[in-house]
Amino acid sequence: MNIIFSEHAIFEINRRKIKKEDIENIVQNPPQKLDGKNNRIIIQGKYLDKDQNKEMLLRIICEDLEGSFYIITTYKTSKIDRYWKGENYESSL
Repeated sequence: MNIIFSEHAIFEINRRKIKKEDIENIVQNPPQKLDGKNNRIIIQGKYLDKDQNKEMLLRIICEDLEGSFYIITTYKTSKIDRYWKGENYESSL
C-alpha cells in the first residue's frame, strides 16, 4: 500500500511530534475506519505515546486514491472516549 503525505500533513506531523512509523502502522492495519466529510476517511487507532508515556488516539484524515492513501492531516488526542466508536473504550495497552 502506497502512503502519500500532503505538505500540510508533514507540517502537522513535525509540529505535533508524531512519528511517521506510527501513522503507517495504523493506516496499514486500521483498528477503526470511519466516514469523514467530503468523501474523506478517518482512520484511527490507539497507541502508546512514548513522549507522554500514555495511551493516545491517533486520528488520520485521508483520501483513498485507487489503492494509495493520501494523508491530509493527522493529530493525536488523549480524549479517546470522545472519538472511539462502537463498544466502550478500554485500554488495550
